[in-house]
Amino acid sequence: MTTFGFAIDNRNCIGCHACSTACKSENDVPLGVYRTWVKYTETGAFPDTQRHFQVTRCNHCSNPPCARICPTGAMYQRDDGIVEFNSDACIGCKACLQACPYDAIHIDPETHTAAKCHYCSHRTDRGLEPACVVVCPTHAIVAGDLDDPSSEISKLVARETVTVRKPEQGTAPKLFYIEGSAVNLVPTATERAPGTFAFADVRPLHEGAEPPAPSSSMTPHGPQPQGLPDRGPLQIGGRRAEHMVQVGYNAQHTVPWHWPVPAYLVTKGIGAGVFGVLAAAWLLGLPFHAPTALVGAALALVMIGATTGLLVFDLERPERFLYILIRPQWRSWLTRGAVALIGYSALLTAWFAAEAGGALGWWPGLAESVRPALLWTGGAFAAFSAVYTAFLFGQAEGRDLWQSPLLPPHLLVQAAMMGGAALSLMAPVLPGMPPELAGFGRTVFAVSLVADAIMIGLGEFGMSHGTDVAAKAAHAITHGRYRRIFWGGAVAVGHVVPLGLLYVGGPLAGAVAAACAIVGLYAFEYAFVMAPQDIPNS
Repeated sequence: MTTFGFAIDNRNCIGCHACSTACKSENDVPLGVYRTWVKYTETGAFPDTQRHFQVTRCNHCSNPPCARICPTGAMYQRDDGIVEFNSDACIGCKACLQACPYDAIHIDPETHTAAKCHYCSHRTDRGLEPACVVVCPTHAIVAGDLDDPSSEISKLVARETVTVRKPEQGTAPKLFYIEGSAVNLVPTATERAPGTFAFADVRPLHEGAEPPAPSSSMTPHGPQPQGLPDRGPLQIGGRRAEHMVQVGYNAQHTVPWHWPVPAYLVTKGIGAGVFGVLAAAWLLGLPFHAPTALVGAALALVMIGATTGLLVFDLERPERFLYILIRPQWRSWLTRGAVALIGYSALLTAWFAAEAGGALGWWPGLAESVRPALLWTGGAFAAFSAVYTAFLFGQAEGRDLWQSPLLPPHLLVQAAMMGGAALSLMAPVLPGMPPELAGFGRTVFAVSLVADAIMIGLGEFGMSHGTDVAAKAAHAITHGRYRRIFWGGAVAVGHVVPLGLLYVGGPLAGAVAAACAIVGLYAFEYAFVMAPQDIPNS
């Protein structure tokens, strides 16, 4: 058996970037993106300073999360351990970028598909070494078969003390560092600040945003890496930095997912919630109301259609969307979710057709006979459609805040909240809606608002987080970049105002409360989706 890997001997690396240049030349890598790059980090206080180099690239993990999350199998693991990609199969969903804990994957600006180091597989298959290994002037990069005890890399890894990046992620990286520096290995040891790069500007994380403002501290919240005492301010180009760690150069990565993803969470919550609440009401024996059924089915269909549209819109290669169905990779929750949405849409269409046909007298008695089965089956599909994104986020192992076991029930509560809100919006325009049904919708709405507030306050942000990365993302939501949209939008507009309006009572107040809850849910989802992407993985 063959298992290829890399060893980087930092005792020999001189930071010359020959590996980066050879990689670009060998693989025709466009400007602005990198498959291999050298990270510089500087420590110390003038004149006692040191520059640390780290060759950074795909770790070719034994347990690659990028391969599991890919909906089409475009990212896959070969039998020899190389994590390869097939650009012809990639739809540009960017899920693999979220799954990689190392920022090793990027979207190629020319092909608009995912790309990364692939161990120069076209050379490896011919018995040649990767281009970066051949070009390295100090033999700091060693490649070879880790399963061959006679290979140079096996002997080196066995003889020397080696480290890997983020071993706690459980990906089992096959990129080993000899004398790896903590300030390079730990991405959160430094912050992205302008004026610190030796030969590049710091680009903004978000498209169209301004570059990050100069910081009084080169080190973010949290402790310094162990073994690096604070020896006073560091002189940088005539300026004094308060702390003694700064990045001199690194490949820069922008945020992959933007507003369409939080918007899709809201539309999916409404589409799943309105049917789920109506199904629960009628299965519990509340009076059936045909106009409510028709409007509810139509609203659910529109929202699920909008959900699908947002998902396609966010793809880098939207014309390849059907690849999810043509060549599905079933371990991916993107694939499972797409199939669930299609099945749910089919059930909604069947229910709408049955109820509409019954109301028009086209097939008397059919709606009554199939209604229980459609409600039970559709309710199950609605619940699955509501929660599957939690498991998709769980596969996005590069974003620790999303790895919450509370997320599946939280999404279910949000769907119930949106279902109750939808009924509250429908009540004023459907005067024939039975009071019992309208009251059930208001009750579900109010209870879900309270439950959602508790889950946010005590669960998502009230408990301590398992990793520094998750804690930083949560801090960004409650006290950092996203605090206004969280407290003002998600909390005040999304929960306090609706609960107050529901207490006042009345159809109009309920409708306004529902609109506020929808706005508040988008505000929460926006902060929840965006904040973890601001935390660096490399």
